[in-house]
Amino acid sequence: MLSPRDYDEAITIFSPEGRLYQVEYALELVKRGAPIAGVASPEGVVLAANEAPESRLEDPDYYRKIFQLDDHVGAAIAGLSSDARVLIEQGRLICQNHRLIYDEPIDLEVLISNIGDLIQAYTQYAGVRPFGVSMIVGGVDRVGCRIFSTDPSGSYRGYRATAVGRRGDEANRVLEEGYRPDMNLEEAIALALSAVRTASEGSPTARDLRAAVIPASTKTFRRLTAEEIERYLR
Repeated sequence: MLSPRDYDEAITIFSPEGRLYQVEYALELVKRGAPIAGVASPEGVVLAANEAPESRLEDPDYYRKIFQLDDHVGAAIAGLSSDARVLIEQGRLICQNHRLIYDEPIDLEVLISNIGDLIQAYTQYAGVRPFGVSMIVGGVDRVGCRIFSTDPSGSYRGYRATAVGRRGDEANRVLEEGYRPDMNLEEAIALALSAVRTASEGSPTARDLRAAVIPASTKTFRRLTAEEIERYLR
């Protein structure tokens, strides 16, 4: 007979209630991470995040929440940066392998499915733990402008707009109230930044917030400058 503590420590055993406690702990960790948001519009995809360093002595260039996976794909992370670094590197390898084999950019759902398979594998073997990170992956492929989100269980879902991390419910409320299917890229950028700013503590400035866009016209990842972000915040 297993005790409640045995279910708590063992990642491969479901509790009598049908729960995997280690996965739930990882999900709670993600909810404490810096807020991130993604918005898809007909004109392109926007990823936004709060990249304010945890200490004023920290170099902000090494505190990133938004990463480029391929020319047409980017990702924002919430949770453990060390865990995210592993998934980001794997995502880049998946993108480059697809280009080498098929001579074309990878579709976003194929990419996110492969990343999800890796995440899920770490929920079913003894001696490992789940990845303590969620990702919003966005880009432009042959289907169009798309946003997907993963969580520590390995599942993924497609969204028009979504937010993850600290005070994610408040950020998602902003997205629900402000999203329109016909919005242009400028409006999508403003909405994503507004959602992240709402979920952030204090009054973050353009030095704290970061955003990247993948326009449908170019299908090329680009980071916004601090001056551009300041204009949208005004």
